Amino acid sequence: MIDTFNRTGPLMEAASYPAWAQQLIQDCSESKRRVVGHELYQRMRDNKLSAKTMRQYLIGGWPVVEQFALYMAQNLTKTRFARHPGEDMARRWLMRNIRVELNHADYWVHWSRAHGISLEDLQAQQVAPELHALSHWCWHTSSSDSLIVAIAATNYAIEGATGEWSALVCSNGVYAASFPEEDRKRAMKWLKMHAQYDDAHPWEALEIICTLAGMNPSKALQVELRQAVCKSYDYMYLFLERCMQLELAVKAPVVRERMELAES
Repeated sequence: MIDTFNRTGPLMEAASYPAWAQQLIQDCSESKRRVVGHELYQRMRDNKLSAKTMRQYLIGGWPVVEQFALYMAQNLTKTRFARHPGEDMARRWLMRNIRVELNHADYWVHWSRAHGISLEDLQAQQVAPELHALSHWCWHTSSSDSLIVAIAATNYAIEGATGEWSALVCSNGVYAASFPEEDRKRAMKWLKMHAQYDDAHPWEALEIICTLAGMNPSKALQVELRQAVCKSYDYMYLFLERCMQLELAVKAPVVRERMELAES
């Protein structure tokens, strides 16, 4: 039986990939859904997040954005030329995209500045420790796990979910309209870059994963991939839940005040 995977269908269709990869997508779909449809992103879309929550979100998210190129660089060191077609594919792809991720860090800084957050604020990282868990996980998997698992956890899972929630935030134009017109393009650049519905990066990562794994990977590898992908989604979800705890704490005094006024 030929075990080599060579994609023949469209890049961005699940049916173009082996049955085990389609099952991976299905098994992780609920964990992903909790992230991309999270209440925090709905509130961000409608410009209803408090300034304090937005500040924590942007500062807490900075380490992942700032270090994403480094995660990819660590994965690059795991490749060797001509050892395996999947490694060659990963090698070329990682080299090409590391520079793109460096630019994304600049765009996050512009987004943060539009909310009154300086680079010094981003670097100081004065946020709840729970907001650091996602970046710690990304660093761990990139430094310790195999090439295939680390790419699944970062370039496939995190980039894929990020593209979808960014599209949600940009979907009605309300959030963009909250910025002065002269600052709007720069403030929204990071979101707009990630909200492209035709973003191929996560699918390219999936193709690399399938090329590395072949048509019939071991059950152990399939489990490891599923756990890594879901863990990335789960850490993203915990990040959002912590931000929402802050949001509800900020809103609670306002709600109580309104109730007291209504009763008086």
